[in-house]
Amino acid sequence: MRLRSYLVATALVGLAFAGWSGPAAGQNRARRAGTNAPVPVDSAVVDAHGTTVVVQTPVPAPAWALAERKLLEMDAEGVQLYASTVLNERGFFPVTPAWGVGNGPDDLMENIHNWPLAHALGGAESIIDTWSKAWEGYLRQFSDARIPEVEAARNGIFQREFMSSFDWEHNSEGLGPFYFYGLSRPHNPLYLARLRRFSEFYMNEDPRAHNYDPDHKIIRSLFNGSVGPQMTPATVDDWDGPVGPDVDPNSSRRTRFRNASNIVGDHPLNLNATMLPFHAYMLTHEAKYRDWILEYVNAWLQRIDANGGNIPSNIGLDGTIGGEWNGKWYDGVFGWNSPDEGVRNYTLRGPPEAFGIALLLTGDQSYTQVLRRQFDNLFAVKRVENGHVLLPRYYGDQGWYGYEPIGGPPSGALGNQVNVLLDIYLWSLRPEDRARLPRPDEVQMGGQFSFHPDLRWVDFLEGKDPGYPLVALQDGMEDVRAAARRLRSTRAGAVPSSWTRYLGANPVSTRALINLTMGAADPGGSTHGPLPLHAQVRYFDPDQKRAGLPQDVAALVERIDVEGVTLRLVNLSGFEARTVTVQMGAYGEHQATSVTVGGRTFPVGASHFDVRLEPGAGAELRIAMKRYSNQPTLLFPWD
Repeated sequence: MRLRSYLVATALVGLAFAGWSGPAAGQNRARRAGTNAPVPVDSAVVDAHGTTVVVQTPVPAPAWALAERKLLEMDAEGVQLYASTVLNERGFFPVTPAWGVGNGPDDLMENIHNWPLAHALGGAESIIDTWSKAWEGYLRQFSDARIPEVEAARNGIFQREFMSSFDWEHNSEGLGPFYFYGLSRPHNPLYLARLRRFSEFYMNEDPRAHNYDPDHKIIRSLFNGSVGPQMTPATVDDWDGPVGPDVDPNSSRRTRFRNASNIVGDHPLNLNATMLPFHAYMLTHEAKYRDWILEYVNAWLQRIDANGGNIPSNIGLDGTIGGEWNGKWYDGVFGWNSPDEGVRNYTLRGPPEAFGIALLLTGDQSYTQVLRRQFDNLFAVKRVENGHVLLPRYYGDQGWYGYEPIGGPPSGALGNQVNVLLDIYLWSLRPEDRARLPRPDEVQMGGQFSFHPDLRWVDFLEGKDPGYPLVALQDGMEDVRAAARRLRSTRAGAVPSSWTRYLGANPVSTRALINLTMGAADPGGSTHGPLPLHAQVRYFDPDQKRAGLPQDVAALVERIDVEGVTLRLVNLSGFEARTVTVQMGAYGEHQATSVTVGGRTFPVGASHFDVRLEPGAGAELRIAMKRYSNQPTLLFPWD
């Protein structure tokens, strides 16, 4: 919005901050001041660059706000502990590089996938700098590693800094933090160069990596990457690497792949590849990236529609559903009836990423409907036992089978049902999608029913669990402490065979921060995702010209509905004013139409606006918005 002159509006208001210090907070502050007059002052300024809301009303420091800032501080400390314990001076991990599903390279980045997110939320610069060191070391370490027994890895596990040829369960997990890095460092030319190069592998712009068939609109194999698709049967070594002295060749880890040799043709997992050109598009806005994504995603949409709404788990080289598995849509490795012991169904890893991207690019909710229709089919055959809804995990010649509670383990068997159901609801905000989410205590976690944090968060948004923010942030702090204890007990330079000891010791916690500050579900990076970061709001520090909440500022999304969001902002500093840029959506995909604060409404008409918080000040903002109305971008608002 561009105006030639300033419009200043001042509202004398006494704001009561329920949930911060009780409904009588405004009256109590007035009594302490020796008067019953309303507490001033909030004002808003509309200038030539957008809207700046100036908040002057003092508020007591909320417990949740203090916990937010403390968790961000602990995340930064955790990164430094991990780096000093695990990484050497080159950024290398203390491991012997290996190939395969067991100890593959993806596990190392999967374990620290949320470090860039911690910075993008407002964590210290040391977080992103340390992750960058780890990433560069990781690329060098696995590019130098040769596995002579595996054809794809004879010249390096990574070639041209990318997995040579493997499946997108593992490829995507290793790439998660690389995607999230763009939230903080979109101007890094090396980042863009890599995104272009990696995208070329799938857009047939690199003659050495002919992964995509543009005639049939398929990725030609379950194994694909920088050297192209593997079109020969996959051996056990292709899956798990050469057997080592610490692995029994007759163990289930090895034998489960004896029947998983047929990998040619397309698979839902390959839809994860759309994340590469999506991020390239958000930096360049070159139409070729958007066009390729929509071509490939729409081809899958048509196949799913032709298959009665069920996501096929294999597409033949001729483009037909079930084409490499005797016409059976449900067969195929990692499919509805996988020959890999029949328990790993990854058909919901890939479609949420790709159809969520298509929604961001077009604003078309028909992409959400693709996922909803799959669940329509699952709920149509549900069972109810002891009050719990059970959905099938698999489909075979006998029909649907493998009934389990929604979201129960293992993750490789549609264990991300809760995640996808939550995505559907947050994308659409339709009541019928909300109704399908189980209660927080109806989800199996760790083999028993326990409270699911994302579902408790949804209850909080609906006013049912007002104490949840503080509880969630305290749980996050305890997660950091537990991982730190494990790291301190693990000596640096451990023998290579013990490298997995590091995988459960990530002293960085971001789930609660993402939920509460952005109004977003965790985008994953392990067991599901990494998805795009579908968020209501995101923050920038215009003074420091960086992503994330400015120093001392805390944020809490209190409500999400079809009209917009309710957001609380507070400046914990009693000495310095802070300015925060509030952006609609993680990628500016939404549009703020107006902001209401202190009973006054001010027009915005932009994807972002500024809020200046005077020392110790805070306020509730009601932001009206149009969803999915802008093209997504990784560039900062002032760019």
